[in-house]
Amino acid sequence: MGEALPLLMQGFGIALRPENLVFALIGAFLGTVVGVLPGIGPAGALALMLPIVLNMNPVSALIMLACLYSGAMYGGSTTSILLNVPGESSSVVTCLDGYEMAKQGRAGPALCIAAIGSYIAGTLGVVGLMLFAPMIANAALDFGPPEYFALMVFGLSAVASLSGKSLVKGFLAMCIGLMLATVGTDVTGVARFAFGSQDLLGGVEFLALSIGLFAISEVLLNTRELRSGAHRSVIGHRLFITLKEIVESLGAILRGTVIGFLVGVLPGAGAGIASFLSYSVEIQVSRNPERFGKGEIRGVAAPESANNAASAGALVPMLTLGVPGSGTTAILLAALAALNTPMYLLLPVIMVISVIGVYNANQSTVDLALLCGFGVLGYYMRRNGYPVAPVILGFVLGNRMEEALRQSMIMTQGNAVTLLERPIVVAFLALAVVSMAAPIILQRVRFRGKAVALEEEQA
Repeated sequence: MGEALPLLMQGFGIALRPENLVFALIGAFLGTVVGVLPGIGPAGALALMLPIVLNMNPVSALIMLACLYSGAMYGGSTTSILLNVPGESSSVVTCLDGYEMAKQGRAGPALCIAAIGSYIAGTLGVVGLMLFAPMIANAALDFGPPEYFALMVFGLSAVASLSGKSLVKGFLAMCIGLMLATVGTDVTGVARFAFGSQDLLGGVEFLALSIGLFAISEVLLNTRELRSGAHRSVIGHRLFITLKEIVESLGAILRGTVIGFLVGVLPGAGAGIASFLSYSVEIQVSRNPERFGKGEIRGVAAPESANNAASAGALVPMLTLGVPGSGTTAILLAALAALNTPMYLLLPVIMVISVIGVYNANQSTVDLALLCGFGVLGYYMRRNGYPVAPVILGFVLGNRMEEALRQSMIMTQGNAVTLLERPIVVAFLALAVVSMAAPIILQRVRFRGKAVALEEEQA
């Protein structure tokens, strides 16, 4: 630690130079704009900036690109909250409570807590990067295919927290996602469920699935409401967060930061898993889990903190081992910050943005057909009480889990029992069982408590 302090002071001296602060401001601003514009994404923005930064001072260029990346991670929350349009897996969980808050007239507090959580998590993530990078990077090397498979199983256990009132419906939705993950070419090069279409050999486009299930189904649901004579706005009157809401969210922010940083360190894990896990943990530790999915502010704070901390954690293996910890994909995100926008004007805008963004990803008409199909699927699922988030969870983790399982079976020559000899595997599988059982047990305990209280009142 004594050797690190002089290096830290030297680093702060360089980073706080006026020209580097200007580049940091430019990078953060451009990244935030990129996060809410359709079709560009952080990866596209970084690629566009490469010709410019190659002629810059290396330190200034690195600062600018790092700020651009962080800004893009934060900017993704805007349309998840305002329009229910997630562009990548890390934005999906924010939709669950963020969009509900927007419908209740609390879009301002949702956006504020997303910004506060992103700032705190990003700052603490950088501190963790400075202090623990070498130690954590060496521990991450112990993760082989069996450990990654167990981690994915643990990630899937979040379905218990995302299922709402019916765990069975949540499992069915997750199975749909797992089945969709098998579409395309597998790890051995064999085409599956492509039905002769070249466009499906690469698998189902994530944008088509996520935007179809969330944004298009939302358009269909609201169109049905408008036909029945209902009118409502996406954004209401309250634009500022209260001190009480900030205090209530601090615990969620800190827990999301720790989970996001630790998951981000693992190469290939990504911010998507971190956001799902942090949301699941937050529901389980909450005294009022029934509020989640209905506009609970901690349901925004936890995943937003997790995905921003994961972006800092992803730098640990990259800077210490040369192994990238995450990959950014071209995403669709659109921003509409008008107040009290009539729904009949907003729905066509959401539809156009969704179609343009999905088509822009691969210029494929098959993706547009999938977008419409998934939109109808999401509409009927939500009409009949089936949660759509577990579909995304299964789809995101399905491919990675299958690949890790196949590699594990090759390592053990098909003997799955030997996997249980690895302590990390056993630990993750045990956590998965606890994560699945906890919501059920807590629900029964609360039900018995209410029943006893009711009997005492009647007596």
